[in-house]
Amino acid sequence: MKKKNTVTKKGVAEKEGNKSISQWFVYILRCADDTLYTGITTDVERRVREHNGELKGKGAKCTRARRPVQLIYTELCADRSDAGKREWGIKQLSKNQKEKLIKIARH
Repeated sequence: MKKKNTVTKKGVAEKEGNKSISQWFVYILRCADDTLYTGITTDVERRVREHNGELKGKGAKCTRARRPVQLIYTELCADRSDAGKREWGIKQLSKNQKEKLIKIARH
């Protein structure tokens, strides 16, 4: 009997047999200097901790000098390709447009 696929709240894949399934997220961080950073990941919590230097992994170069960062927006995507396309689209927005996107998502 096969196990059902489940994914934790953090977007970390759990395994079914030999396959792992992951959810991809687009996220926006607010940096200490009030700039916004957009990225993609399968584990939002881990990635934020990396950006803040709490884990050994690499945080993005532009956030290292702008710590601490705060997670202010996440969006679930169908797969890595869709997440990358959505990230690109968000990065094309002005800061004001990103702030509006964040505000709408909170309501």
